[in-house]
Amino acid sequence: MSDPPSPRRLPRWLKRNVPAGPTGKATAGLIHELGLATVCDHARCPNRMECYARKTATFMILGDVCTRGCAFCGVARGEPRPVDPDEPRRVALAVKRLGLRHVVVTCVTRDDLADGGAEHFCRTIEAIRAACAAAVEVLPSDLGGNVDALDRLADARPDVYNHNAETVPRLYPQMRTARANYRWTLAMFRRIKRRHPTMRTKTGLMLGLGETRDELLDTLAELREAGCEMLTLGQYLQPAPDRAEVVRYVPPEEFDELGRLARAIGFDQVAAGPFVRSSYRAGDMAERSPS
Repeated sequence: MSDPPSPRRLPRWLKRNVPAGPTGKATAGLIHELGLATVCDHARCPNRMECYARKTATFMILGDVCTRGCAFCGVARGEPRPVDPDEPRRVALAVKRLGLRHVVVTCVTRDDLADGGAEHFCRTIEAIRAACAAAVEVLPSDLGGNVDALDRLADARPDVYNHNAETVPRLYPQMRTARANYRWTLAMFRRIKRRHPTMRTKTGLMLGLGETRDELLDTLAELREAGCEMLTLGQYLQPAPDRAEVVRYVPPEEFDELGRLARAIGFDQVAAGPFVRSSYRAGDMAERSPS
């Protein structure tokens, strides 16, 4: 048996070329024209050009500077600019011009805002629904633990409420800032399902940060018990030299096995693979989910 790939050298299954093509360039051009940010660009997503070529993107609202500094994240951190009140309109225009049936809207964390940006999310949902018939999946921060803000956003009735657990709880002190709270993540899902039992809920984790198999399965079981129904598992890739290093590259066959185990735990939709990200082909996953 050959030795596993060094964390400093990409294994063969993580090497691929995705040509930009004219459609991908047009998508990038539209985003630039409308002055919008995408997590595809700012988090250095490896699927960026594939998604742009399919005329889709994950829009990142509330600016492009995060008030936290998680060790795994490629998004710039610092003091953000004031919230742009015209941003919801431009996001809605982009969704309409791209002809999207399902759109994912995420954000930087805004601890400087009392509601963590929940009201801005609500305005964005409203603008999209006024412009077109696209289903809306939100991927917000933890809203600073603000229960009223969580209720306000859930009451806007996004089609999918997605919030990433990111990693197993033991690694939170190393990978996330002190404000991130795994127990609050579980509480969020429980509260959403009590308030809106039919709302689709979703979470995602990165693998390869040093988690053990048992820790991962325990975490998945807790998330499922809390009411989360949809799951993404993907390989963590270091976005910049000053971010957390990869501890291990998880082979595709292990992702396949973990996907089967997650379904056995009770998740009704699972996407697991090296290139899977929380919003990757999100519309396909939502359409397969029970109504």
